[in-house]
Amino acid sequence: MSDHQYKFNVAMSCGGCSGAVERILKKLEGVKSFDVSLESQTATIATEPSLSYETVLAAIKKTGKTVNSGEADGQTMSVE
Repeated sequence: MSDHQYKFNVAMSCGGCSGAVERILKKLEGVKSFDVSLESQTATIATEPSLSYETVLAAIKKTGKTVNSGEADGQTMSVE
């Protein structure tokens, strides 16, 4: 199995917002790397095969940020 690439469009209005998303991703087991961009309102995450899209989505939502859209390995996914 290969690594997963997840991309989320997250509503972030300040450095504190993007910092909160970064902190939660740092703690999430299975995350290999990530890039959170306040400017483009995105979080791009590379994970081990065992880490599911739903787990990463739930972790980002725990920050209280609104997730507008998400992709898993290039496929558009639900954010509900």
